[in-house]
Amino acid sequence: MEDDLQLQIRFIKMDQKATATLLELAAKSLLSNEPAAIHALEELPRDLFVPLFIAAFLGGHMKVLKEMVSIWPFHCLHIGTLSREESYYEILEAMIDGLQILPAQNSSTCGPKLRILDLMEDQDCETTCPSIRKTFPFLEEAQRNVRCLGIGNSESEPLSAWKPTEVLVDLSISGNLKKKQFLSFLQNKVEENIGSLHLCCRGLHIDSMPAVKSVLQFLDLGCTDHLEVYKADLSEVTTHFAQMTHLNSLSLSNIPFKSCKGRKFNTFLTWLGHQDNLQDLILCSFCLKNQLHKLLRVLPPRLDTLYLTFCGLSNRDVIALSQSSQATHLTQLNLSNNQIFSEVYEPFQTLLEKASGTLQHLEVNNCLITDSILSALLPALSHCSHLRILSFASNPITMPVLRSLLQHLTSLTKLKYVIYPVPVHCYEQEDFHSTLDQQKLAEVQAQLKVMLHAVQRDDMNWTTSPE
Repeated sequence: MEDDLQLQIRFIKMDQKATATLLELAAKSLLSNEPAAIHALEELPRDLFVPLFIAAFLGGHMKVLKEMVSIWPFHCLHIGTLSREESYYEILEAMIDGLQILPAQNSSTCGPKLRILDLMEDQDCETTCPSIRKTFPFLEEAQRNVRCLGIGNSESEPLSAWKPTEVLVDLSISGNLKKKQFLSFLQNKVEENIGSLHLCCRGLHIDSMPAVKSVLQFLDLGCTDHLEVYKADLSEVTTHFAQMTHLNSLSLSNIPFKSCKGRKFNTFLTWLGHQDNLQDLILCSFCLKNQLHKLLRVLPPRLDTLYLTFCGLSNRDVIALSQSSQATHLTQLNLSNNQIFSEVYEPFQTLLEKASGTLQHLEVNNCLITDSILSALLPALSHCSHLRILSFASNPITMPVLRSLLQHLTSLTKLKYVIYPVPVHCYEQEDFHSTLDQQKLAEVQAQLKVMLHAVQRDDMNWTTSPE
């Protein structure tokens, strides 16, 4: 009886896979003749819109995509995991052009079903909202983890609750011509449909501050939850983005030294103190020497991610971090390219002990970690039971200490990736700038592999990063 049941399950799975394959083939066949495909949309069953949309997106059929968006039978349309390098921005423009936008003054009129067009690439989001009717079982798994970003997803939403059509995007402001053209296209669309189209920029990446002013005129910065800025004065950040109060992630890099001092820095701290939802803070080439305590004072106590690379951190800064409220909540910490071990290691040891209950990802590359320091840190590292990734490349470590580290860390069952420095004996002059002996490195890798196999930790991946 049990064998019969397993056989039936196998046939069901095979049938679902065959159905999916047939639909894919049918979609490709239909798209080979775009005029016929557009004509067929009027008669297309509701449940076939998703597989046809996916095929049209991946195939770059912009005319078909535009028509599909105009009669999309669901409340939401997400590109989710779909990605295409060729003609990417042209595809997005075609989809936006297809929106049937209901004029604000005619809010009593029965409008199109599509109210949210989500153009953000998201690994946790599929094509439609959960309200999709699942006639084909193979579609269920593909649409299990969908979300509507808190905007609402009821297909029977009353007309009295009318809201502008939402277009959700991640934008990049740089010197790239295609990105500039896309921004210009979006600006024109918003201006043509004032009050009826709401552009919700969730992620904003800025490589060119001079171009920001014109773009900010048509963006609602209250929507932005991820901000990345490269090479800008702190006064520009606090001035242009004063309206941002719901940031989840902030990344600033290559900030001029002068703006990290005095009044500009204090104004920045005041602005940062209003970001109550902040979970991730990434600072690179941002001078924080002897100032980290000021920053930690305004950050949310339950900060999840803290990256402080090339920040000139001192021993005093590590002490401040080890004594902070954030220390016991961090899951990701990166202090690479700071000479934090040039004096003493005890503050960092205390930090590890405080973070041992939550820390999952730790990077301390190029921090002047020596054999004696690493040996002293081993007990604290061994108590980081949630650690999954450890990276300490570009530190002067010898092979005996590396072997000792492996023996201590194999008890951490969740630790899967260790990026370690090439042992100093593999270099002709025992420094990272001399010639690397590839044969010696291969012997090191073989030794570690044998040791991992001996303690049944083949699931751990020990590797060196390019020096």
